[in-house]
Amino acid sequence: MSKDVKIRKGVNIKLTGLAEKIYADSVSTSDVVLKPTDFPGLKPKLSVKEGAKVKAGSPVYYNKENDKVLFTSPISGEVTEIKRGEKRKVLEIKIKADGANQFETFKQADPNSLSREEVIDNMLKSGVWPFVRQRPFDIVANPEETPKAIHITAFDSAPLAPDYGFITHGQDELLQAGIDALAKLTEGTVHLNITGNANADAAFTGAKNVQINKVSGPHPAGNVGIQLHNIDPLNKGEVVWVLRALDVLTIGKLFKEGKFDASRAIVVAGAKVNTPKYYKTVLGANIGDLLKGATEEGGRFISGNPLSGTQIAADGHLGFYDYQVSVITEGGKNRMFGWLPFIGFNGFSLSKTSMSFLSPNKERDLDTNLNGEERAFVMSGEYEKLFPMDILPVHLLKSMIVEDIDLMEKLGVYEVAPEDFALCEFGCTSKIETQRIVREALDLVRKETT
Repeated sequence: MSKDVKIRKGVNIKLTGLAEKIYADSVSTSDVVLKPTDFPGLKPKLSVKEGAKVKAGSPVYYNKENDKVLFTSPISGEVTEIKRGEKRKVLEIKIKADGANQFETFKQADPNSLSREEVIDNMLKSGVWPFVRQRPFDIVANPEETPKAIHITAFDSAPLAPDYGFITHGQDELLQAGIDALAKLTEGTVHLNITGNANADAAFTGAKNVQINKVSGPHPAGNVGIQLHNIDPLNKGEVVWVLRALDVLTIGKLFKEGKFDASRAIVVAGAKVNTPKYYKTVLGANIGDLLKGATEEGGRFISGNPLSGTQIAADGHLGFYDYQVSVITEGGKNRMFGWLPFIGFNGFSLSKTSMSFLSPNKERDLDTNLNGEERAFVMSGEYEKLFPMDILPVHLLKSMIVEDIDLMEKLGVYEVAPEDFALCEFGCTSKIETQRIVREALDLVRKETT
């Protein structure tokens, strides 16, 4: 039975540079980069060497802990560079496009006619399996487990986020094929969580073989972890798999077309983008090829949204899970009388120490300044206003800092992911790096308990 969920805690941060719902002219990428660092806890093992020729769907590396989980090339071309870090850790694999657009061939079939094992095997061999993530720990799902449910989020509430309905419009068959494949993976319910703040696209409202839930409210209402907590809370010992609806399209293409089609539509937005709009590109694409002459100087490039994305260079590459490139104003400039927070209307504060509370709907050009340094982490009640889970966020974070696993378990560590704390990090007057703390704590708990 479908549910209507109203998220009351949180806030929408309206930034300058929201994209128009139009597509830019197509631009081919010269190369792509695969980053094992996109997958927390992954121990990569290479399947190729520099100079190797690959097709779209050819294995590039795999998970040492489970060699069935493959990570495949999104394009056809040549492996030109393997970048390593400390202890020869693999950081990046660069593949130069050959323009031929050749694909490996996989099983093309209606998922409803396949067994669970056949669906999983097809997803593993093609490289689409890593789109399926699990809670707890926010890692790539273990195909040897069976989740109690699967949750798909069909909207993103983060600043400058893409409109999933705009991207998915007209791709009803691909979405349904992906949903049908996912339905084979659980004995429980597949949840499709759509926005209750506006009219959802017909591709979502007309989906079958799922339970459709409406979720309304401010950010982080679009986070799948927040939706999961408010619809079907996770208990210790349980596993739930989560995806974005745009990832489901890629899974649907696999079963409809028999190939790993890593093409995707992304949004490029932010104050330093001349004309924010949508682009058609490919997973891991070089954003320098997309954005030639499209941005102004003095911008910070982020793969993902400004709250939880990853900083990249102007010629950097799109992350595996990212459908957004944000280019916002770089910080580093001192503000006159900056110690007086209530001066001016162009700033933004979650408290009433700034005049910005008089114009809550105004779009703002916010830079990357911290506006302060790290200080004592005290109970202020700020996190509780922004964190829509029945969890004590500050208590949980402090238990993470001291690495008290028993206390973390009691306070709800199995339900959270770093992105769920991104808004808290933004509003933290103590300037605590909450997302880093959460990631490190999840890695610790997984290491010690599994």
